[in-house]
Amino acid sequence: MLRVENLAKSFEGEVRRRRAKTGNGTDRVFAVNGISFDVREGEMFTLLGPSGCGKTTTLRSIAGLEHPDAGVIEVDGRVLFEGRDGRKPRSVPANERGLGMVFQSYAIWPHMSVFANVAFPLQVKRRGARPSKTKIADQVHRVLNTMELDDFASRPATKLSGGQQQRLALARALVVEPSLLLLDEPLSNLDAKLRESLRYELKRLQRDLGITSVYVTHDQTEALVLSTTVAVMKHGNIIQLGRPREIYENPNSRFVAEFIGTTNMLTATVEAKAGDRYTVLTVDGPLALDSAVDIAPNRDVVVSIRPEAVEIDVDSRASEVPNEWKGTVVNRAFLGEAVEHVIRVGEHEIRARGNPSVSIQPGTDVFVRMDPAKLTLVPVD
Repeated sequence: MLRVENLAKSFEGEVRRRRAKTGNGTDRVFAVNGISFDVREGEMFTLLGPSGCGKTTTLRSIAGLEHPDAGVIEVDGRVLFEGRDGRKPRSVPANERGLGMVFQSYAIWPHMSVFANVAFPLQVKRRGARPSKTKIADQVHRVLNTMELDDFASRPATKLSGGQQQRLALARALVVEPSLLLLDEPLSNLDAKLRESLRYELKRLQRDLGITSVYVTHDQTEALVLSTTVAVMKHGNIIQLGRPREIYENPNSRFVAEFIGTTNMLTATVEAKAGDRYTVLTVDGPLALDSAVDIAPNRDVVVSIRPEAVEIDVDSRASEVPNEWKGTVVNRAFLGEAVEHVIRVGEHEIRARGNPSVSIQPGTDVFVRMDPAKLTLVPVD
């Protein structure tokens, strides 16, 4: 559906990283550094990463709001941009790409009603492609009904709540029936509770309508909830590409492990390997874990342990299970759906998150257990 190949975009300026000399000696900042990915029809594809990683520049390049240095952008077999060395780039103007876009600020026209905001993209089409007034009204009401905004059609757009404005921006993008919907952090301006409820609403709409979407966010939870596929970006490059569960449970680098959710990171050295079962040595003792990653003995590694994979108990079961260490609870926090304990084990502090019915007083000696199947072996960057 969407194909992005070797996309690159640079800007002139001073920078400490990603700097390259052009032929005229000018320093250029590579916001996007030759990335490639495919988005299948009906998929919610998310570009995830910290500020400045290149995710919004990628989205704006697809939309036609940025002019890339090189690469190919193709939607449904139609080339929207192609730039190769030694050739003059060809680029379809943004207003002719037929894509829908929802901006971070929503960009709602404050002087227009809800109906007029949604109708505007249809009304400004070229004369030959512009629908009749009757058809425009039908399309607008159909989309407003889908967004549960039909009762507010005559209301000024500024009189809507934050969640309703977000749905209005989405309706305006959908009314043109785009082949591809682009969303640039559309929930970031909402309060936490509303943002959480709208994540599921957006996921439902995307699934029910079958819209192919590219979503940009720096919110890890948002990416995990919404996405079919996630591309984690850093310094203009895609570091890992995969399903949300795959990236969460099997990060391919320390950066991904630490960026996606909360994790305990223990440095270690590979002692032995038998099939997929590894034994690694940390400063506080050995750990057994299962991993399909191929790393030779004596190599330095990092073990990623999610807090929910750590079990704590006041009684030992060392004779029955592997990976049991003794420690002391130094802190705890009630999170509503869980209780998080911080346990001092030798030189490490390990976070454990579990059932809220289990709450252990700080200062209590406990035993920490870690299931080998739930530990992740990460090569040292």
